[in-house]
Amino acid sequence: MKSCASAIRVLGACVLMWLTAPSAFAQSSYPSQPIRFLVTTAPGAGLDSFSRLLAKELTQRAGQQVIVDNRPGAGTTIGTAVAAKAKPDGYTVLVSTSSFAISPAIYQKLPYDSVRDFAPVTLAASAPNLMVVHPSVPVTTVRDVIALAKARAGRGDPLLYASGGTGTNGHMAMALFLSMAHVRMTHVPYKSGSLAVIDLVGGQVPLMIDTVSSLMPQVAAGKLRAIAVSSPRRAAAIPNVPTITEAGVPGCESAQWYGVWTPAGTPHDIIAWLSRETTASLRTASVSERLATDGLDVVASSPDELATHVKSDITKWTHVVKTLGITLM
Repeated sequence: MKSCASAIRVLGACVLMWLTAPSAFAQSSYPSQPIRFLVTTAPGAGLDSFSRLLAKELTQRAGQQVIVDNRPGAGTTIGTAVAAKAKPDGYTVLVSTSSFAISPAIYQKLPYDSVRDFAPVTLAASAPNLMVVHPSVPVTTVRDVIALAKARAGRGDPLLYASGGTGTNGHMAMALFLSMAHVRMTHVPYKSGSLAVIDLVGGQVPLMIDTVSSLMPQVAAGKLRAIAVSSPRRAAAIPNVPTITEAGVPGCESAQWYGVWTPAGTPHDIIAWLSRETTASLRTASVSERLATDGLDVVASSPDELATHVKSDITKWTHVVKTLGITLM
């Protein structure tokens, strides 16, 4: 009887090993086919350039091609929705902007849940925002901007500010500033950030916040005046420009960041591989130096740090949206 029981236990163990072996083998051999970077913006945009740079380095590390698949539209929600429904096998990887955390605050209904439907890989990189004005505007500091905005609002002629569209990084960065500085301005949304900058340089609108990388060429050419950066510390590219916190609005911090996710349910060892190899790719000199020239700081966080960052941003933007009554036009 004892020998029979032992034989049954051995047989059961063998069956268990047989059942689990294919899954274990599939995970340990990852990646065994091309990986798709599902990018939520159009070709040529900042996120697209970043994703292609990262994909090139990761291809060398993976021994498999990493392919960029652009799925722009609806404030990055179209591509994000596609990624949420993808098979959680590590071969579809979402690369998105900080709109990932803005969308839950500004859209009443989304076809996905930013927290529940995704597994974080890394907060990859971040670009500080910069407040600029047209040279004709009589301000040089944040305090000047606040004083002018209050004076204009007081006589029923609110100061205008431009952005690349409702719910974009620049719009929300300015909305945060307005809510914390307790001033009113009128938002002028454009179809893209580049169109907004064209009108800003032309003097059709006086003020804007967007990434340092997108605005610095015009500042360097003397076509725009830099007022302050909305990052925790001064930007390396413009060390003489103070932060908004330094200039009198403590805690007014925002940035355009890039994050990497997989669909929820992706095996932990695959997420660990992606996190390890992605962060290692970001830290290579060829990648980090190129990102620095584009105004991006490498973050290369852990998955848990990205998860914490996203939850914090969702809370922040939800508060801003409710405070200012922001709605999609």
